[in-house]
Amino acid sequence: MTIGWENIPKVDGGPLKRLFFSWFQPAFLFALLAFWYYAPNNIATVSTAIWISIVFRVLMLGLEWISPRYTSWRLTWKELVVDLFYVGFTYTVLRIVDSYIGSDVAVKAIQGHLHLDKFAWFTGLPLLVQALVLSLIFDFGQYWMHRGMHNWYPLWLPHSVHHYITQLNINKGAVGNPVELFLIGLGIGGFFDFVPRAFLLAGTFGLAIGTYQHINVRFNSPKWWRFLFTTTEHHSLHHSQDYESTRCNYAGSFIFIDRIFGTCIDGEAELLGMEGGRRMTVREQMSYPFTEGWKTLKEKFGRQSAPVPAE
Repeated sequence: MTIGWENIPKVDGGPLKRLFFSWFQPAFLFALLAFWYYAPNNIATVSTAIWISIVFRVLMLGLEWISPRYTSWRLTWKELVVDLFYVGFTYTVLRIVDSYIGSDVAVKAIQGHLHLDKFAWFTGLPLLVQALVLSLIFDFGQYWMHRGMHNWYPLWLPHSVHHYITQLNINKGAVGNPVELFLIGLGIGGFFDFVPRAFLLAGTFGLAIGTYQHINVRFNSPKWWRFLFTTTEHHSLHHSQDYESTRCNYAGSFIFIDRIFGTCIDGEAELLGMEGGRRMTVREQMSYPFTEGWKTLKEKFGRQSAPVPAE
């Protein structure tokens, strides 16, 4: 592990290369915000957002090959197949489950039971303010859910699967046990009425900031970017092989939330994964929380029921 920004390597090369890898992240974020703010209504649609996300991921795959953070993280065909399986699983099965028992469904039930109205005044705020507030609320909730997963054993069991990945690549954020993937995506955005375009703008923060958590690209991120936003460096420390060292950098996009609550560590790690970097099979990733939880219960109750030896 490396602690401190001053100890982290930088991208070397000519001025154009250094300029590109220093300002790509801010430029892409501001370009997307401008696009969604000014795009005509017939273009500012969810289908357009999906295509932008696909193109962005393909671009990141190319950058991972051209300028990898670590060659040991280079994507293999086996890794890619597993990643794509989880991406497909997230956009099909988990989406269906979420439509029946997700946070928005729960919010509607709460509103109906308590006869609450949505925060309709929210639509009167400037569009960018709506987007930023939605993003901050979601990431704030994600921070505490993520932190809880590292500090409460029942939540750690499904989340621990994600910590058995041994490298970071563009789609690794989708790899994990379905229970954990469902929980980490919960939010309270359903309490708010908001302009549909605000939702697309809010998604920009997730795509152009949060996605960098799981990529194998070396950037010379500006100091202000590293202070405000979660970077690959932050998240690689969170995935280091020492469990105690993973209890930091919980925020998905806004690392300043970690700074506020004292859980931010600036640095990076190359060696990732629990149990010294043991890779799990997909089958084990699906069953591990249940088999490990059952083993823990048997050990606990076995000790309680064991006879006390006579003196």
